Amino acid sequence: MIGEEQAFDLAELRASQERDHGIAAAAAEVSAQGTDECVVCGDPIPIERRVAAPFARRCIDCQSLLENEKHTR
Repeated sequence: MIGEEQAFDLAELRASQERDHGIAAAAAEVSAQGTDECVVCGDPIPIERRVAAPFARRCIDCQSLLENEKHTR
């Protein structure tokens, strides 16, 4: 059986690993090349969105749907 201090250290390590993974995933997403057309519906991605988020691969509507699905899980 591990002691409280060891359990705390393991939890802290796990939280750090998850945080680092999240940062790496976000950095990869932001550095990815965007597209002129939405990969979901095929509609053009407005220039304003591509300027604001050059990594965008979905139109605002499809991205919003994706984010709402993630939050409802």
